[in-house]
Amino acid sequence: MDVYLPIANLAVNGLVIVLLGGVTGILSGLFGVGGGFLTTPLLIFYGIPPTVAAASAASQVTGASISGVFAHSRQSGVDFRMAGVMVGGGVIGTMIGAVLFNALASLGQIDTVINVLYVLLLGGIGSLMARESWQAMQQAKGVARTPARGRRHHPLVASLPLRWRFYASGLYISPLAPAILGLIVGVLTMLMGVGGGFLLIPAMLYVLGMSARVVVGSSLFYILFVTMATTMMHAVSTKAVDIVLAALLLIGSVSGAQIGANLAQKASPEYLRLSLAVIVLLVALRMAYGLGVTPDETYLVTPL
Repeated sequence: MDVYLPIANLAVNGLVIVLLGGVTGILSGLFGVGGGFLTTPLLIFYGIPPTVAAASAASQVTGASISGVFAHSRQSGVDFRMAGVMVGGGVIGTMIGAVLFNALASLGQIDTVINVLYVLLLGGIGSLMARESWQAMQQAKGVARTPARGRRHHPLVASLPLRWRFYASGLYISPLAPAILGLIVGVLTMLMGVGGGFLLIPAMLYVLGMSARVVVGSSLFYILFVTMATTMMHAVSTKAVDIVLAALLLIGSVSGAQIGANLAQKASPEYLRLSLAVIVLLVALRMAYGLGVTPDETYLVTPL
């Protein structure tokens, strides 16, 4: 079933795109990530231009997040106050990201920057998550001792002023910390077409010190609104959103998110984090391989 993508200017197998959306939807509900970190690279591997893949994946992540937020909110798994503060920072971050995206596009370097960012961020985050997950599994088996921990959140977070109580997360910290985190992830969402969950989840756990019970749902709440803002920014400024591609991805992702959310309640958190780390590292390695291989088409002519 071939479908023509007007913005990408090529024909694709519609069933393959729907199945890809289903896989990323399952990841969204299972791990609390938007799935864009996997959707965008896979679309690029499939032949979609990086700019179109990044812009269209952000809109697909929105649909998957809506489904996931409803599933987790029914189980009291969302800290709406914490997520709302992060959303405020994230919207500002998308504005900054839009300026950077257009500047890099005008220089003709946006495709290379997207690929390099994926390799660096996915490789770094995946390595950290894999190490932490392995240590947690060893501690659960009694092989390694659990180190003493003085506080749940990072010392820099504890030093910030104007503390608020975030009851669902069990925290008393400054709102500046989640706002800054949201801003950084918002910039990356605009540049890379990701929901940012692969960066947000570890930061919420190990920097902010949030309760693991509400991390996944709160992450999806943030991703929902920030990817909406990102899609609007792309539609207005870069005009790279392919609505046909986004619709095909959404068909699969919305149902996939419900499946993932149900699986997340039954699986071990340590094994879930290790599985996500392995997926992230595999995608990073494939992106790095693509950067070092001579493309089939050395020259590309695009209309002015």
